[in-house]
Amino acid sequence: MPLPRKKKPAKPKAGTKLVAGKNGKQPSAKDDRPTRPPPLPLPQSKAQYNAFEKGIGLLHKRNFRDAKGLFEKATQGPNREMASNAALHVRMCERRLTAPAPEPKSAEEHYNYAIALINLRNLEPARRHLAIALEMDPRADHVHYAMSVSLALSGDASGAYDSLRRAIDLQPRNRMLARQDSDFEGIANQPRFSRLLYPER
Repeated sequence: MPLPRKKKPAKPKAGTKLVAGKNGKQPSAKDDRPTRPPPLPLPQSKAQYNAFEKGIGLLHKRNFRDAKGLFEKATQGPNREMASNAALHVRMCERRLTAPAPEPKSAEEHYNYAIALINLRNLEPARRHLAIALEMDPRADHVHYAMSVSLALSGDASGAYDSLRRAIDLQPRNRMLARQDSDFEGIANQPRFSRLLYPER
């Protein structure tokens, strides 16, 4: 009966380094596989793109001050074309911020300009234009409402209450508008203001 042949040890795969391990044993090819690299952080180009896109969104909303800050961040990124484009938008925002103020004449023009200023959170000049509009048209309920918003955003709860009460007296639907207006969130829970918005409670 023939004797069984001894199996020859398997040859290591090409490129596998054979380094003696503990007890002089050779490691297998599986032990020498490369490990997966850790996840990379957010690339600078992605951060640059996000800043530019957010700046464009604010530009469309005419929020030139915040848009300018985002475009300035985008000029620091590695994408040269985007950085150059962002620099152009920085100058555009600067021109808009330093542009001479228009000269509204009618009550409605003062109101429209005040709304634009409120959206930019330039509250003090907005109130001046609303006051002029109310001198021209004291019964304009939407102007009283805008004045209430401006005062609420400024932290003047008492003035906001008086202006909103006048707006509701002139046009009751303003009560429903105020209930859904996020600009009143800071003072909506105050008892007097709450009674004005929800008299049925």
